[in-house]
Amino acid sequence: MADYREAFVGIDVAKLRNAIAVADAGREVEVRFFGEVDVSDESMRRVIQRIATRFDRVHFCYEAGPTGY
Repeated sequence: MADYREAFVGIDVAKLRNAIAVADAGREVEVRFFGEVDVSDESMRRVIQRIATRFDRVHFCYEAGPTGY
């Protein structure tokens, strides 16, 4: 199963735009800035689908704070 690809996605939330970073699974990997996206449901749905098509399994996390849970 050498072709299995897993990724971790971090979302830095803000009022108007979210910043997205992606890292492949493993300890020796580089975290890559994926881009910024509007906070609308449709924009987030599109970026999630775009990332999900590149990997077999994706884990998402976002910062918790006054704007989150």
